[in-house]
Amino acid sequence: MMRVIAGTARSLPLKAPEGQDTRPTTDRIKETLFNILQNDVPGSVFVDLYSGSGAIGIEAISRGAKKAYFIENAAPALSCIHQNLAFTKFQDRAIVIKQDAAAALTQIHEKHVDVIFMDPPYGKGEDERILRALCNMPFVDDETLIIIEEEKKRDFAFAADLGYEIKREKTYKTNKHVFLQKA
Repeated sequence: MMRVIAGTARSLPLKAPEGQDTRPTTDRIKETLFNILQNDVPGSVFVDLYSGSGAIGIEAISRGAKKAYFIENAAPALSCIHQNLAFTKFQDRAIVIKQDAAAALTQIHEKHVDVIFMDPPYGKGEDERILRALCNMPFVDDETLIIIEEEKKRDFAFAADLGYEIKREKTYKTNKHVFLQKA
């Protein structure tokens, strides 16, 4: 069972879509991620791409993000996001966009986004496609932290060619988080 780890919605259970289309980030990995981000989240504008259940964006709101965007295309996952937002009472700080991840970026009307988290399907090149799209977004600057959850063996050498610098990599048993910023 997934739950909110810390903050105002701490310990509340979250629903996850059934089936194998989404891979919810485990509580341990989520906790490690938010320990790394603890100073970046309070007061932030947070974007959760390929949101799945919405657990990452909800965790961000619970820990003080002022607003979170949830971008997801699959109907079962969207249903979970809406249920989880209602259960945690975070609808007023959430914007849910049902669209392809790259297309949805044009729906974000912010001067600046602090954190962009994405957990795309592994091994399909989605990470590169989204990084390419983010290059042209007015809300992404050299202060924006982009985090990609990807399979452990994924090589991010292409990121430098797109103008990004890898700030940190955190490797787990089966996957990793790559932290990037515009160079």
